[in-house]
Amino acid sequence: MNAPILITGGAQRIGLAIANYFIDRDIPVIITYRTKHDAVATLEAQGAHCIQIDFDHPNAVSLLAEQVKAHTPQLRAVIHNASSWDCEKLNPDHSALFDNMMRIHAKVPYLLNLALAPLLEACSNVSDIIHITDYVAEKGSPKHIAYAASKAALDNLSRSFAAKYAPHIKVNSIAPSLIIFNEHDDAAYREKTLKKSLMGIEPGCQEVISSIELLLNSSYITGRTLAVDGGRHLK
Repeated sequence: MNAPILITGGAQRIGLAIANYFIDRDIPVIITYRTKHDAVATLEAQGAHCIQIDFDHPNAVSLLAEQVKAHTPQLRAVIHNASSWDCEKLNPDHSALFDNMMRIHAKVPYLLNLALAPLLEACSNVSDIIHITDYVAEKGSPKHIAYAASKAALDNLSRSFAAKYAPHIKVNSIAPSLIIFNEHDDAAYREKTLKKSLMGIEPGCQEVISSIELLLNSSYITGRTLAVDGGRHLK
């Protein structure tokens, strides 16, 4: 049996698409989710091992690591997809906002990478840690300052862990900009956002999946960030 892939935040949007992609290819998947909904039940019916976890809980990482270790002796990859899109305008408690962003995007991946390294090292082939960061990690964002800073921290963790865990575990980041719109995004917002990139399209989750596959199939790429932004940096 193949070693499973752990995907945090794997029950919605991009994380759900990633989980379904591997399930369709008979690759075992472990996903984390915060709130149980129909997608979780569907994933479980398809064979995914689903773990409910709230990363706001102070012992969340140790609880998750214990459950993962009880389920499998090895991991093929850990994909850090869990994310919170919060901003200063909607959260006047800036101290709490900063702590929350750093916890979910940097502290949790940091602790999980340390806790799950033995399972990744137990994999018979080279294994992977993949951090899903964001285009704003490089450029910053005046409307999402704490969010951008926390994603930049996650991006930096890729290089430190790549050096720490080579050659058996490769560690990389994927930095997307627009991938898919939300259902409630209006026409004006969509038009404005599409104009931010050279390609001018809503590319869909397959762009992130293809980047993940590139990293999983490589035996040589580590400590790098793949930009999936449609040339937005050139606008």
